[in-house]
Amino acid sequence: MMEWEKLLSLKRQGDILKRLRKEQDETRLGFEVDYDRIIFSSAFRSLQDKTQVIPLSKTDFVHTRLTHSLEVSVVGRTLGRRVGKTVLEKHPYLETIHGYHFNDFGAIVAAAALSHDIGNPPFGHSGEKAIGAYFKTGQGTHFKTFLKYKEYQDLIDFEGNANGFKILTQSRPGVEGGLRLSYATLGAFMKYPKESLPKKPSPNICDKKFGVFQSEVCFFNEVAYELGMLSRDSSHMSYYRHPLAFLVEAADDICYTIIDFEDGINLGLIEEEVALEYLINLVKNNIDSKKYAALENSVDRLSYLRALSINTLINETVSIFTKNETAILEGTFDVSLLDKSVFKAQIDDIIKISIAKIYNSQEVLEKEIAGHKVLITILDVLTTAIDHHNNDSKSNYDKLILKGFASKVNYKGLPLYEQLLNCCNFVASLSDGNALMWFQKINGVF
Repeated sequence: MMEWEKLLSLKRQGDILKRLRKEQDETRLGFEVDYDRIIFSSAFRSLQDKTQVIPLSKTDFVHTRLTHSLEVSVVGRTLGRRVGKTVLEKHPYLETIHGYHFNDFGAIVAAAALSHDIGNPPFGHSGEKAIGAYFKTGQGTHFKTFLKYKEYQDLIDFEGNANGFKILTQSRPGVEGGLRLSYATLGAFMKYPKESLPKKPSPNICDKKFGVFQSEVCFFNEVAYELGMLSRDSSHMSYYRHPLAFLVEAADDICYTIIDFEDGINLGLIEEEVALEYLINLVKNNIDSKKYAALENSVDRLSYLRALSINTLINETVSIFTKNETAILEGTFDVSLLDKSVFKAQIDDIIKISIAKIYNSQEVLEKEIAGHKVLITILDVLTTAIDHHNNDSKSNYDKLILKGFASKVNYKGLPLYEQLLNCCNFVASLSDGNALMWFQKINGVF
């Protein structure tokens, strides 16, 4: 069974001395430092131009990845604090002996939730698929011969979660350990603590996707060992989740379920009266009918139902976690928290209409098609130039490309896998607008 005193480790990459909670400066706790480092990072700032629902949308009221991440962190902080309170009541030694407070749980979940989308490419999930398709069926297929199976799998199933872990932890000249976040926050960040192969070996929620590229496997093993995470497979890097990762996932699920739905209403993709009915079905046991009836305009009604829906699902999530804490620590809880919710049918109904009306809307599909072309083009030009560099066959165009990207992509003296992964990392780091700018430059549009 996992142990909370290990799971709440304040250790950071490169630490020699142990960091003790009871010795922390209460005015600037280590877990709160994690949040600060993430929010001031350039990778986080780029999320302001990565749209959450409608790629390249310039509509003011549509959420970006940045505003979505901030909202997920707010929900995550509340979930963490409330779960922390119940955990400390059940395990008082964590406070009396080790000095942990319920706010520590909130700070860890808030930081991990803040960074949960930090590795996502532009243009939403179609960006991940575009990068993977380049190596699986596009011009990048010829690299397969020169890569190990797991290395190639990392590329053809390029995963924003794994890229996020890379961004948070990768060393650069003069910057050892990336953001040097606490191991507790890194553990909570890791929703899918496994490598890319074997692919979906079980229906366990841990196996839904993967969370670590081959380039970070050794370091994640170190993090997992420090945290006391339970190994699932001795032949592959695979662990049961850090318990707080369930709360990060729940915070994300709550926000995208309710707030993407709200964006769909504001964009006119979902009829307002129909949408309000779906939300009322979710909160009908908690709604203040008199207060709701007094709201005169649709914006206020929608705002009220959104807030009530989020609060309802927060209460539900805390209840489910508390009831299943032992199973979670043992690694036997194998679904998302909200999969056990009494509101699952209502949640599924909302997601179903969001898929039909928002994610599959003509506007989204058209712009995702354009985004796919943009990312494939940038990736092809860049990897081709590096390939020619490796083979001493650079054309003048290749030389120009490498000069243009020299400060952005590390490729000199590295194995092919790391070169290609760094190209993917660069493409994924682009905002929607920057990706379009590079595409236009490559195609001679000024």
